[in-house]
Amino acid sequence: MNHFEKPVKSGLVAIVGPPNAGKSTLMNKLLGQKISIVTPKPQTTRNRIAGILNSEDYQIVFLDTPGLHKSRDPLNIEMMRVAMDSLMDVDIVIFLVDVSLPLPEKIKKEKQQEFLSYMENIQCPAVMVLNKIDLVEREKLLPMIGSYSELYPFRAVVPLSALEGDGTDSLLTEIITLLPTGPRYFPEDIPTDASERFLCGEIIREKVFLLTSQEIPYSTAVLIESFKEEKNRLITIHASIVLEKNSQKGIVIGKGGKKLKAIGIAARKDIETLLGEKVLLKLWVKVKKNWAQDGQFLKELGF
Repeated sequence: MNHFEKPVKSGLVAIVGPPNAGKSTLMNKLLGQKISIVTPKPQTTRNRIAGILNSEDYQIVFLDTPGLHKSRDPLNIEMMRVAMDSLMDVDIVIFLVDVSLPLPEKIKKEKQQEFLSYMENIQCPAVMVLNKIDLVEREKLLPMIGSYSELYPFRAVVPLSALEGDGTDSLLTEIITLLPTGPRYFPEDIPTDASERFLCGEIIREKVFLLTSQEIPYSTAVLIESFKEEKNRLITIHASIVLEKNSQKGIVIGKGGKKLKAIGIAARKDIETLLGEKVLLKLWVKVKKNWAQDGQFLKELGF
């Protein structure tokens, strides 16, 4: 029997919660490398992304998911479907909340109903994670743990700071305890099930989020038009940044093309780190009116 077949603690762990609670930051911290893009803006994660944590004794497949929220917009409906689908057929659900946001008594009942509507289909153990404890006074933590514990029969409530890594070891211990024993899902040298093309598109989208003004990110999609490995160990990538309005084009391109150049330089640096090769990145900016309402285009983006 080879190492791949040897039974270990293994399973799928969905990380869910409201937008901007820190799901991607937590997954990257647990993995010890960047798989999910992270920005300060809500709804950064649009697709379900798997990050795989291996050790001799376990393999944990973390699923980073879009933020749970209510919306009628087709893109957001698809994102919610992705998130809710992730709650099915997993071994553990981690429900993540930002404790730096207050939970007053008057909205506690409302939140309880919202949480229960998300959790009602779950057949597996759930762990509540109280994130961003670095932003909360320590004496306020205990009442918060009690308050959140009442919302659902969680197997554990773990306070932590995903950004600083404080408390992530405790969470990992809880996860390993709850995981079933079984085979590994993936070879041990694979950190994610996402394709290199997909990850490159995500990196470009992250840089657009970080380097442009407030209204642009929600209107941005990235399509990798071509991805070629040349003979001289150079990878040439052609990508389109797709926007919804003509008026946004100038913001992304910038005066004399400076903004687009800055996006390209920042993205190329991260893509080279990801791929371990030299990269020639060519970016175009296109306008596709109301692309977030276009079901066919959403399929092209992988929904």
